[in-house]
Amino acid sequence: MKGKNKLATIYLIIVFAILYAPIIYLMYYSFNSGGSMRDFDGFTLEWYAAVFQDTRLLIIALNTLIIALLSAAISTILGVLGALAIMYVKKRQTKNTLQTLNNVLIVSPDVIIGASFLILFTIVGIKLGFTSVLLSHIAFSVPIVVIMVLPKLQEMSSSLIDAARDLGATNWDVLSKVILPYITPGIFAGFFMALTYSLDDFAVTFFVTGNGFSTLSVEIYSRARQGISLEINALSTLIFLLTIMLVIGYYFINQRNLKSAAAGVRKL
Repeated sequence: MKGKNKLATIYLIIVFAILYAPIIYLMYYSFNSGGSMRDFDGFTLEWYAAVFQDTRLLIIALNTLIIALLSAAISTILGVLGALAIMYVKKRQTKNTLQTLNNVLIVSPDVIIGASFLILFTIVGIKLGFTSVLLSHIAFSVPIVVIMVLPKLQEMSSSLIDAARDLGATNWDVLSKVILPYITPGIFAGFFMALTYSLDDFAVTFFVTGNGFSTLSVEIYSRARQGISLEINALSTLIFLLTIMLVIGYYFINQRNLKSAAAGVRKL
């Protein structure tokens, strides 16, 4: 048994090393004063200063953040409503069909989704830019929120709702005081997942961006095609650190919710 645990540990170390080595390599050379990713000549912060002095890049970063926050918030609301609708559909066949359709959207290739949105926006007459990117990000984020919230709804005992109704609770009271507090961890998980997916999405965004509007992922791709610049390393490092902060924030929020739930159980 101990031998199997050691092999599993070694395997995980190898996997994480393969995954994180390129990121560490990129971050390391973002501090290189030599201007290349071959020889490290000395430590410098000039590439980070260049990022913050680039007005166009800052506007793109602000656009990316606004898109991510708006799409995450809207998709969380729609996703919670969708999960509730799926959960309380009476016909099992209809419920299974809705879950399957939701899962298909998650596993569908981003290229196909992006091309579909491009065709849709062209037919409808929506100009490519902020609106098209926002709508597409909401669309691919909603299934993610549904898949995060639905398990929490499924594990909730129906006796909680029955008890609330026996005490005279209205439908709104049941939703706001019983169901939503119970599924709060799933809601936060869905929001943060939608936020991170929106921040780093490239394939779908590449199809639906128009002239004069861009996001960080598309901008990094465009600059990388022009040649290696350590400003890209610095920008990518900042995005990676932001993602780490979001993950840590979600972890602490989740831990606080678990402690609150445990405290509630002890009181009962």
